Formats: sequence, C-alpha cells, structure tokens
Amino acid sequence: MTEIELVLTNAAGLHARPAAQFVQKAAAFKSKVIIQAGSKTADAKSILAVMGLGLNLGSAFLLKVDGEDEAECAAELKALVERNFGEG
Repeated sequence: MTEIELVLTNAAGLHARPAAQFVQKAAAFKSKVIIQAGSKTADAKSILAVMGLGLNLGSAFLLKVDGEDEAECAAELKALVERNFGEG
C-alpha cells in the first residue's frame, strides 16, 4: 500500500471540476484508492464520496492506494493535486 499526504492549494479545493478530474484519474487504475481526511474516508472513484468530504483550500488529506498499479496511480494523483488541477 502506498500512502501520501497531500494539501490542496487550489483556491476552490475539491469542488465539482477538480473532484471530477480526480475521480476520473483514479478510475483509470485497477488499484483501490481511498482519501482519508480527519475521521472521514471516501472511495476516490466515487464523485459523490469525494465531494462529500468537503475539502477546501488548505485541507490536508491522506491518499491511500493499494493494488498492482499503485505506484503509478499515486504518482499521477499526486501530480494532479500539485498542479492545482490545471487551475491558475
């Protein structure tokens, strides 16, 4: 299992468009992908679950990826977050 701590630095956090990008990227991999923020967890392949976390600018979360392609999946999701989902 790969675990990475990330912090949202895009202005709107995981609102609809970034959440959709995150879910689409996670769904492209076979690995199980979980987001843990405080006491809440969400399946990162579910748009409703991800948006339900209510993650905003500055929110920290743990990305947990487990499966045969976990290293590539974790790296791509980390890069997506660090690029601010392509937002200014």
